[in-house]
Parts: sequence; C-alpha cells; structure tokens
Amino acid sequence: MTALPLPSLRDVHLARRRTAGLLRRTPLVQGEALSEANGAPVYLKLESLQETGAFKLRGATNRLLCLSEEERARGVVTVSTGNHGRAVAFAARRLGLRAVVCLSELVPENKRAAIRALGAELCVIGRSQDEAEVEAKRLVQEEGMVYVPPFDDPHIISGQGTLGLEIVEDLPEVEEVLIPLSGGGLLAGIALAIKGSLPNTRVVGLSMERGPAMYHSLQAGKPVAVTEEESLADSLGGGIGLDNRYTFPLVRDLVDDVVLLSEAEIAAGMRHLFHEERLVSEGGAAVGVAALLAGKAGGEGRTTATIISGCNVDMKAFLAVVS
Repeated sequence: MTALPLPSLRDVHLARRRTAGLLRRTPLVQGEALSEANGAPVYLKLESLQETGAFKLRGATNRLLCLSEEERARGVVTVSTGNHGRAVAFAARRLGLRAVVCLSELVPENKRAAIRALGAELCVIGRSQDEAEVEAKRLVQEEGMVYVPPFDDPHIISGQGTLGLEIVEDLPEVEEVLIPLSGGGLLAGIALAIKGSLPNTRVVGLSMERGPAMYHSLQAGKPVAVTEEESLADSLGGGIGLDNRYTFPLVRDLVDDVVLLSEAEIAAGMRHLFHEERLVSEGGAAVGVAALLAGKAGGEGRTTATIISGCNVDMKAFLAVVS
C-alpha cells in the first residue's frame, strides 16, 4: 500500500467538513485561578466533554469515514491505551462496522469496560502497547481486518486537528497552546491548525517523565523504543512505532518545546482541576495545568490555552489523588 503524504492544514479543514454533525464543538473556558497565577489569561479546551469523554473521537471518526465500502465490510482493528479504542468502538457502532480493540494489561479496567459496553471485541495481551499491536497486526494478516492506527495516520492526525481550528476561531489572540503528548497524533494535528493559522503562537507538548517515547525519539533524532512504566498519565503511555511516518516528522518540525512532568506535578494538576475548576480529568489531560502550576509553561504574560483531553479516569484512583 502506497504511503499517503504528510497531512496539511487543508486536510484538517477537509476533516472538519467530513465530520460535521458527528462531533461536539467543545467549549473553551477561562480558568480564573490559573489565569491569576499565570499573570495572563489561561483557557481550558474541554475536550473531556466530547462524546466518549476524550478527543480521540475526532480522529477515529474521520478515519472510519475515509474507508471504502470494501474496507468497511472487512471490519476494523486497533490498539489503544483506552481512549482511542473507545473512540473506534463508538464510531464503528455508529457506522455499523465490526471492531476489535487490542489493549495491554496496563490499561485500567474502567477503560476496558467502556469499550466492551460499546459492542467492540476486546483482546487484552502483553505488558505494552507494542505487544498489543502485534496481535492487531495478526488480525490484519490472518482475518483481513483494516488496521486503524491510534495516531500515526494522516486521517487520524487531521481529525484531531479539528480541535485546533476551534481554538483558532474562539481565541485568535492565543500565544501559547499546551497539548498532551503521547504518540503525537493530537499534537501534530493541533500544530498543523495553529501554525498554519497563527504561525507566531507557541506550541508545547507535555508528557510524563516515566517513559516519554516521543521526547526520547526527538532527542535521538529518530523513533526509538522505550520501556513503559505505570503513571498517573496512563493515556500518554506507549511507543511511537519504530516505523513512524507521520507524527514524528510533524512534531519535530512544528512543535516549539516538549516539557516533562513528574508524578507529583501531574497529581497537582489533577487536584487543581478538581478543586478549583470543578473538573474531573485523567492524569494525561492535566499535564498542561501541571506545567503551568510548576512554572514549566505559560508565564511572560502570554495568553495560553491548554487541552483538557479526557475524563475517562478510574474514579477510585482519581479520588485517591484529589482527596
């Protein structure tokens, strides 16, 4: 199969047109306490209010809408740390497609249950996303299913980028955008939208200190493997793929900085969102707030937007953090 070219700002606009009426336009609200601490306005893009509770529905919906009729008949398979699998399951059910989601044993049970509830078949295997991906690729080879990548795909990236278009329209004065970083689909898509519309706006990726695959890959100048570790930011776990074609070059070329957060800093971000903003967030969704609180982003009077990327957190674990 011939590789598609890197997506562009035009592809992000096409994705928005294609998915119109199937995705929520999520609110962008000012965080009063964060703004005061930052010395400049801070806005929260509440993608946690998207259907399925996370941004992943944007990319998954756009990708499945691009399937041919022959591909739809074969069904889809994916690998996920939870939110992408849930999004693929939701979009597949909406379109009447068979869906199989492969997960590692590190994915929390609450995310597994949510995927099952949407009618997808679940395969839990291995201790890493890379091991789960081996099973997904087997289903492609042996059963002819269509693989839906969690991030390294032009249609996935373009779909996530629709979120960036909303920020540009709702906050054209934004000077810095803080974006959770795992495989890079969200960051690459938003960066296409932001840099293509507001080239002087800083785009910053945020990840955890425990196994940040894209960060180490950028440092090495090529995709590298990392050892996955348990983290409050479990949705940011996983590798970027040694054969990464799309997100690595886009993140490398479009992103201004990548910031890493400790587990204590991530917990502080979750607590702030809950107690000050009355928001439930995953650890991976709180990294932008964590960076602001830790003085690792924002500041210098910059108007800042941060992505609250999801709310699909195990509530028992969440309450243990915020109590």
